[in-house]
Amino acid sequence: MSATTLLLTLGFAALVCFGVPFAVAIGAVVMLVLVVADIEPAFLAQQLIAGSQSFSLLAIPLFMLAGELMTAGGLSQRLVNVASVLVRHRTGGLAMVTVVAALIFAAISGSAPATTAAIGAILIPAMAKQGYDKAFAASIAVSAGVLGPLIPPSIAFVIWGTIAEQSIGKLFLSGIMPGLAIALGLLVVCYVHAKRHRVPKQPKATWQERREAFASGKWALLSPFIVIGGIYGGIFTPTEAAGISCAYALLIGMFVERRIKLPDIPAITLRAVRTSAIVTAIIAVSAGFGVLIAQEQLATNFASWLASQISEKWMALAALNIAFFLLAAVMDEIAIMVILGPMLMAIATKFGVDPIHFGAMIVTNVAIGMAAPPIGYCLFVGMAISGLSLARIARAIWPQILVMLFVLFLTTYVPQFSLLLVSR
Repeated sequence: MSATTLLLTLGFAALVCFGVPFAVAIGAVVMLVLVVADIEPAFLAQQLIAGSQSFSLLAIPLFMLAGELMTAGGLSQRLVNVASVLVRHRTGGLAMVTVVAALIFAAISGSAPATTAAIGAILIPAMAKQGYDKAFAASIAVSAGVLGPLIPPSIAFVIWGTIAEQSIGKLFLSGIMPGLAIALGLLVVCYVHAKRHRVPKQPKATWQERREAFASGKWALLSPFIVIGGIYGGIFTPTEAAGISCAYALLIGMFVERRIKLPDIPAITLRAVRTSAIVTAIIAVSAGFGVLIAQEQLATNFASWLASQISEKWMALAALNIAFFLLAAVMDEIAIMVILGPMLMAIATKFGVDPIHFGAMIVTNVAIGMAAPPIGYCLFVGMAISGLSLARIARAIWPQILVMLFVLFLTTYVPQFSLLLVSR
């Protein structure tokens, strides 16, 4: 094993274990390899620029900003009100409101942490007040956030589509069925929890309340139709859709809801920039990392080794899922996609897996990782909102994780489950 290979694998793993941020760890390893291999240091600068200049990646900060504008403009509260009049009277109704509201908000933000933050901030306190265990309330908001990467438009699919050079529009469609299946499973969890703990039901909404909720929420409900309809109607690309989503959220927040004032815009933008900067930094430095991995033929060699050790396609997919789930529990999900992307695609090609189906499998895994202990992003959002420890939320979230793993099983071994809506 060469010095370059050791640095790229063991060196990176050591830095991560010592708590070095992923972007810094990747950049440091690349610099060390350049020094050891006597490669021109300008290589890193070139790859930083190349790795962050894809037009598709522009959708990430724009969707982040759209989510922040929706929340600040009061549209997330409108979505909660609409979901409430539909399902609040059911057993587990308020928890179901969280899932339904997140399902709609996911079609606006494309982000799991943004979905958990927008919906959880409203409904975690409301559920605790109504009699739900607070840890369960936080866990269901965290789990519902997982819908963000699956329901289009999705930041995770934008990243994977860029890495794998696949149609982002088709990848968006491949996430719908897994997303809806997870939402349905979470609704069942809500019902079982409320039944077991005898959580009191809320009164059924009157037709007048429903009319008022839909009337006041019409602008929030219109946003997903504009964004998704525009993409699949061929009117604009996913990146352009992200820009339109921002403009729409800003106009509604300023001139219809009138909750956003001009002095508020810098603070809202800064919140989106902070989150986007983390994602973009990882993607930018990972470009150089990926080139070095390709030069060392690590992806090709690993794919060949796996094919020689495992002859059955279903076993290879199971091994990938297990490895991905374990990695996602301790490592940033975006970093996994970017760093291991070439290797994963080599394995998929080796076993003849449809690239769109494979993308759905990978992003479903990524979505689960957002809620999986110990470092899922959404867990930390739930902790911040609820004030609970990671251990308490982690103990409450395992029924939801099992639901997600079942959907991952369907996505992996029943290709038409995710490809049902994908037109060839």
